[in-house]
Amino acid sequence: MKPIQGAITALVTPMKNNRVDEKGLADLIEFQIQNGIHGIVPCGTTGESATLSFKEHKRVIELTVQTVAGRVPVIAGTGANNTLEAIELSESAKESGADAVLSVVPYYNKPSQEGLYQHFKTLADAVDIPMLLYNVPGRTVTNMLPATVARLAQLPQVIGIKEACGNLAQISELLMLCPRDFIILSGDDFTALPSVYMGSKGVISVVSNLEPGKMARMMKAAFNKDFDTANRLHFQLFNLMGAMFCYPSPAPAKKGLELMGKIASGEVRLPMVVMDAASLKRLQHDMQHLGLL
Repeated sequence: MKPIQGAITALVTPMKNNRVDEKGLADLIEFQIQNGIHGIVPCGTTGESATLSFKEHKRVIELTVQTVAGRVPVIAGTGANNTLEAIELSESAKESGADAVLSVVPYYNKPSQEGLYQHFKTLADAVDIPMLLYNVPGRTVTNMLPATVARLAQLPQVIGIKEACGNLAQISELLMLCPRDFIILSGDDFTALPSVYMGSKGVISVVSNLEPGKMARMMKAAFNKDFDTANRLHFQLFNLMGAMFCYPSPAPAKKGLELMGKIASGEVRLPMVVMDAASLKRLQHDMQHLGLL
């Protein structure tokens, strides 16, 4: 397996008429790889995992693995707020040939820190596949604390974390507490560059759906200590990073890809809805500024 580092796209799941657009998904993966992306995450938050059926979820991961064909790592989103369901999805991802799984902090239940530890330990014991944790308290309500992550980092199957707390102090604490080979990835585009400067391994990105090349070059420049180039790319992308969340995600990313002609439709699945006019205007402005339209 290639190293899990750099710019990794939290891929949208293209849809038409409320069904997964398999050709659109395969074409989008090719666009990502041709533009230098370092990894793909199917069925994460941006992939609308919460509203995919189990059959759709497993098929999206299977098709992603087949299309990528070993060119970059595939980190399959397999998290759930039900430990048994997370095990089932992780087992399926392993059977499909995913390189690793990404498992989110259980949402809605509001588990304790000990509950989080036992949830992820049970997953790690049940399925023999490398696992990255996923902390995104803005969506799950529960914040997995660095001390809990450090405990989990002692388990052989738990190789890293996507940290989407948006808090550089918490990321700093993770870097201090976890082993040096533990893979810490930013889960927010705007913290990607400062996180790498502190020692993280990259980002699982939303904006790279539209701009895989620039995000990949930004990460490469940061690793090479080419700070001028990295900073320039960060500020070029900064407004578009914000536009990805000017309306509930992934509606902006999907609409942006539709406007670029990379997917046939910006359709999202209820309870998500397409962007309103004001948000669309902002997205178009930021895309035009980068020459994407």
